[in-house]
Amino acid sequence: MILMENIGKQFEGSWIFRNLWLQVAPQESVVLIGPSGGGKSVLLKTIAGLLNPDEGKIQLGSKNIGMLFQKNALFDSFTVEENLLFPLREIKKIIGAEAKKIASRFLASVGLLGTEKLFPDEISGGMQKRLGIARALIVEPEIILYDEPTAGLDPITSKMIADLIKTLRIEGRSTLIAVTNDMQRAYQIADRVCLLAQGHLLDGGTPADLQASQIAEIRQFIYGFKNGPLTQGLA
Repeated sequence: MILMENIGKQFEGSWIFRNLWLQVAPQESVVLIGPSGGGKSVLLKTIAGLLNPDEGKIQLGSKNIGMLFQKNALFDSFTVEENLLFPLREIKKIIGAEAKKIASRFLASVGLLGTEKLFPDEISGGMQKRLGIARALIVEPEIILYDEPTAGLDPITSKMIADLIKTLRIEGRSTLIAVTNDMQRAYQIADRVCLLAQGHLLDGGTPADLQASQIAEIRQFIYGFKNGPLTQGLA
C-alpha cells in the first residue's frame, strides 16, 4: 500500500532526513515516534504529497488519502456541519440532502451529533479533534495520515481519541500512519512502531518488540534516558 525508497528531504541545504526506507502493508497501522524537530511531520506531509522529496520515491497503493493535521486545520468560519460538507462537495462531488445524511452519519460515529450548527471555537479541544477525524475520514480514504492526533488533550480524552482512531481504521479497512510522541497512544494504535531520529528511520517492530528492543536509540527514546546516542554531544 505504501512504499518509500531512499527518501530524502532538505531545507535550505540542510538534510532533515536521508535514505529512508519504509513499507506499509494494506490495512497496517504504523506509528512514527522520535525527538521533536526530527522531521516526523515533514515525512508525513511528504507521504501525503504536500511536500516533494528531494531524493527517492514514494509509491502509494491509492490516491484516496485523508489527513488529520496537528492543529486540526478546521475552517473557523464554517460550522461543524459545513466543515464536513466541504470535502464531500469538493472531493466527492456530493451535495444536498445526500451530503447532509453522510455528514450526520460521520458526526454520529465521532459522538458529535447535535453540534452541527456550532462553530469550531464553540466546541472543546477534544471535540475539535473528533471533528478533524470525521472530516479526514468522510471521503472514505484508503490511506489515512494522523499528525499528533492526541496532542494537547488530557489523558482520558487522549485515550478516547486513540480508541476512536483504531476503531474507525478497522471499520474503514484503511492503511494508517500516525505521528505521535505519546507512547501510551502509540502502543494503543500501532501494529508497528518506527523511530525517526538523527535523520534515520529505525523499525522497532510491534509495541511488544519495541519495549523489549536492545537498540540504544530506541531504548533511550521510549524510556526517556538522559544519556545516550540521541543526546550525545548536546549540552
